[in-house]
Amino acid sequence: MTVTQDPRTTSKIEGALDAATLTAMRERFKAEPTRRIAQNAVTRTSVDHIALNREVVNNTDHTFSTVLDDWKVTSQGQSGRCWAFAGMNLLRVGAKQKMNLKDFEFSQTYVLFWDKLERANYFLQAIIETADRPLDDRTVSFLLDKPLEDGGQWNMFVALVKKHGLVPKPAMPETQSSGATRRMNQILLSILWEGARDLRAARAKGASEEALQAEKQRVLEDVYTVLSIHLGTPPEVVQWQWMDRDKKFQRDDPMTPREFAEKYVTVPIDDYVCLVHDPRPDNPPNRTYTVEYLGNVVGGDQVKYLNVDIELMKRIARETIEDGEPVWFGCDVGKMMHRHLGLWDANLYELDALYGVDFTLDKADRLLYHDTQMTHAMLFTGVDVIGGEVRRWRVENSWSEKAGVRGFFTMNDNWFAEHVFEIAAHRDRLPEEVRPALDLEPIVLPAWDPMGALAR
Repeated sequence: MTVTQDPRTTSKIEGALDAATLTAMRERFKAEPTRRIAQNAVTRTSVDHIALNREVVNNTDHTFSTVLDDWKVTSQGQSGRCWAFAGMNLLRVGAKQKMNLKDFEFSQTYVLFWDKLERANYFLQAIIETADRPLDDRTVSFLLDKPLEDGGQWNMFVALVKKHGLVPKPAMPETQSSGATRRMNQILLSILWEGARDLRAARAKGASEEALQAEKQRVLEDVYTVLSIHLGTPPEVVQWQWMDRDKKFQRDDPMTPREFAEKYVTVPIDDYVCLVHDPRPDNPPNRTYTVEYLGNVVGGDQVKYLNVDIELMKRIARETIEDGEPVWFGCDVGKMMHRHLGLWDANLYELDALYGVDFTLDKADRLLYHDTQMTHAMLFTGVDVIGGEVRRWRVENSWSEKAGVRGFFTMNDNWFAEHVFEIAAHRDRLPEEVRPALDLEPIVLPAWDPMGALAR
């Protein structure tokens, strides 16, 4: 039988909760009527309903001075593919215009297939590179914990498009596993963990680099098989035909996926750079950063961020939208969000008033103390400007039409500063004095740094 510790016997133990302290807590809680009323409410109703700031809700409508979207939102289902969906949603704008189509989607399953295979290769290559380190080395442990996540970064999306191209959605439609990746991922993880064990064992026995690469290829054959069974086999050639908005039948000559992307990706993705707002004191602005072992394509472009002031990031996002192009961005989506209303505001929930507790961490402290990280990527498709100042932002999400207002959300500008971390922007939109920083050798952050969290 397990005997629990009696708080009456712990008064002399340094740091223990003693009986006097617990009694004082209870009495202070009982003595405060507002806390008892809050208890009555929250024990029967969601805290988000109780703490919802009605003034914010009533003063926020879903109208904007600039709106780009005239299309339906997409749905990533029960998967973490937001970064790829946001990337394809950005690229489909020009593709729709070039094809003269009302609605068009690139195949998200096609991109998922190649990301999983490339990321499996990336992981196994990292295991080879770190095979001489002990298993409890922090980097090795991190790699083994996060070998094949659904998430990703803008640079990782670009790497897939450049290497494997794109195809229209009908050429490789959604499957049960693309929209609900958990079970497929579990099977793939088992294969990769076994592969990691075998590669490390082979290195310990003195295997040559050639032998290690051959063993890695064997594991990747199994990964390819599982992916093909769950997602289908990616097409090698696309025969695309459609009826355009003018009721004219159109047909392309057969094309490879890379040729299809070259024809219908109308924005210069190589010219985009990733801007982040990382206010931690040890990460100065106007410097480039990368995260160790953050990537998916071995030999692909490095994931690189330029740390900038939040007001510069806002200005570039606004100018890009007003010039007619959506903006890919990454944020901590769950902070101060109401999913049904489709609303973000830095003061959306009056939690401090409800609990009588001060929440004082700023953005830098939230990063340092693990209270925030990038969790979701979406697309800015509109902005509301009054008197030269941004009031709110329109967001295309990938959570289907059931969330927000037919899938679109409204972000008040105060939320942007607190919870948006990253945008993809054209290089030439940066001020002249900032651009040289892009050519600096990036500072390498550890693999577990929160700036890599979107890929996890």
